[in-house]
Amino acid sequence: MRIALIDSGIGLLSTAAALREARPDADLIVSMDPDHMPWGPRTPDDITRRALAGARAALPSDPDAIVVACNSASVHALAALRDELEPAIPVIGTVPAVKPAADLGEPIAIWATPATTGSPYQRDLISRFARDVPVTPVACVGLAEAVEHVDEAAIEQAIADAARLTPPTVGAVVLGCTHYDLVGERISDALGRRPVLLTAAGAVAAQTLRRLGTGPRTDAPRTGSLTVLASGRPASLPDAALSYPAGALLALPPLPAPSRGA
Repeated sequence: MRIALIDSGIGLLSTAAALREARPDADLIVSMDPDHMPWGPRTPDDITRRALAGARAALPSDPDAIVVACNSASVHALAALRDELEPAIPVIGTVPAVKPAADLGEPIAIWATPATTGSPYQRDLISRFARDVPVTPVACVGLAEAVEHVDEAAIEQAIADAARLTPPTVGAVVLGCTHYDLVGERISDALGRRPVLLTAAGAVAAQTLRRLGTGPRTDAPRTGSLTVLASGRPASLPDAALSYPAGALLALPPLPAPSRGA
């Protein structure tokens, strides 16, 4: 089983790690776009072009599914990707966990990039799934970029700024950018650990396996390989990725496949 993930940068690590944990035997192809990142500030048409390029770069690896492990690309490019690739290759998008957060029945906050905060897409999610609870949108200025570059001072400042904008009454915080998953512990520390943090990585991994007609096999041998593409070129995981637990997990080499006589 081969699964490709696309994003502009290392935000895809959390979903890739969730897939690695669920299926240690799956081959993963991570297609990043360092030549054109970040995608968030780009126009919808440009984001669509970049996402299509990332998916096409992965096609020679013959993926069984493609995961759009980026909120911005899921908003703007998912339809185009599905038009081009489905039904031959399932395409799975990333949607912020607004519904499960609202289902807790307490006030929630949604941490997202400035481009996403207040966007029609986010307003629609709130209208459909969180109309019965108070919602505070929090624009996390510079956080995704700081995480991408492992800029510790900028990460701390961006988290502190967003925490100050988050009411102390919220029961859940939705992480609406995949980059934020990589610093979830630090976000919890800044918020005093009272709110529940909800990310999409686990749900996206589970949906991917459902689309492939299978499920998790956490006891499977860790034989899955990792292929890294950087704007279409063969590459290794960037040093920044190895700074986070999800990246370190993916960097582990696969174990030898068990022999038939074992």
